Amino acid sequence: MSEKKASNQMWGGRFASGPTAVMEAINASIDFDRKLYAQDIRGSVAHSAMLAETGIISAADQEKIAHGLNTILKEIEDGKFSFSTRLEDIHMNVEARLAELIGPAAGRLHTARSRNDQVAVDFRLWVKDELLRIAEALKGLIAAFLDRAEEHAATVMPGFTHMQAAQPVTFGHHCMAYVEMFSRDLSRVRDAIERMDESPLGAAALAGTGFPIDRQATAKALGFREPTRNSLDSVSDRDFALEFLSVAAICGTHLSRLAEEIVIWSTPQFGFVRLSDSFSTGSSIMPQKKNPDAAELVRAKGGRINGNLIALLTVMKGLPLTYSKDMQEDKEAVFDAAETLDLMLAAMTGMVGDLEINTSAMKKAAGAGYSIATDLADWLVRELGMPFREAHHVTGRAVALAESKKVGLEKLSLEELQSIHPAITGDVFSVLSVQKSVASRKSFGGTAPVEVRRQVRYWKKRLAKA
Repeated sequence: MSEKKASNQMWGGRFASGPTAVMEAINASIDFDRKLYAQDIRGSVAHSAMLAETGIISAADQEKIAHGLNTILKEIEDGKFSFSTRLEDIHMNVEARLAELIGPAAGRLHTARSRNDQVAVDFRLWVKDELLRIAEALKGLIAAFLDRAEEHAATVMPGFTHMQAAQPVTFGHHCMAYVEMFSRDLSRVRDAIERMDESPLGAAALAGTGFPIDRQATAKALGFREPTRNSLDSVSDRDFALEFLSVAAICGTHLSRLAEEIVIWSTPQFGFVRLSDSFSTGSSIMPQKKNPDAAELVRAKGGRINGNLIALLTVMKGLPLTYSKDMQEDKEAVFDAAETLDLMLAAMTGMVGDLEINTSAMKKAAGAGYSIATDLADWLVRELGMPFREAHHVTGRAVALAESKKVGLEKLSLEELQSIHPAITGDVFSVLSVQKSVASRKSFGGTAPVEVRRQVRYWKKRLAKA
């Protein structure tokens, strides 16, 4: 059978001639939806089995169909399958090859099914599989952070607000912030799977079918919780794809923020971390340069995922029920976002484990910018019973005095501090160091090393059950 003839047969008898070259080019999706081949074949096998079980087709035809589909699967995986743009999409390519392999029995496969519910189930299966892969990748990244947090539970560093040194924290506590972020990403992935875990197969073109199909059977065979409950919605919405992109965009944003910190920390001006050659490149003209290219690319790729989300939102926002050809544009955005996020997660997991931490640079920076000023204010409140606003004012005067003398708060003498407020005693020096500052912050979720280690233990147990 020629490709042109096959194409006309797929479209049906109403069309006297094949599509023009331009129509063929704009209509074909096989260049990207071939990614759905495994899901398409899996869905067709389940559909044919159900047709046989319900007596809609014979067991003999179903056996031929299943054998033919498995043959096609092997051909594709072995790189021996010839994809044709004339056959538009993965569904027609598989069906045409099935007809070549088993003859007229192939025509029975599409009974009680439309390409509308076929693509909907294929795409759901693909997105679900990808979400499961992302969940495992996130678990690996979280585990890498837990190892670094445990290792550096007591490594002091500056905490920042407005990119200004604010209060001392520990690097372990900073790592645990990303554990929390990426754990929420993991939770969103699982929520998305739960919401999309319904099979649209059997919704047919839009109205269901008059054949006595068993949608519960196909849903179970394909690993879905249950079938969808409205045939119109089943073929017309792509909110599962939008949710995938939303989850990916939020996760990509977290990865981008982390990448930005690595870029900043690796500069000579900070010198907090050093990346190995595995995640860096040099300059073609400046031999001294070591550029954090992997982190920069992760930062940039977050924007790419955001663009994919906006693109599909824009496609879907004006579509009436049910299916419109516009929805063919749903896949490239999702495929690209998935590939991008997979790469970002792998790169960042490698970088987190690879980072060389300059503890001395972090410690030196932790005391800069009068970062223990809040500890002085808290001491005035706690020990002298001073209202916090007054303590804030007294501390500000102490900072101004230290700044005029170009020394840290801890270097001011007791007499100098008493010149600001006579009730200050020598006990104040018990809080005027970065180590004492972080050790004092034992509140739940605080930066004290003892609390960081407690949170590490909690998350390791939780991750082991995930």
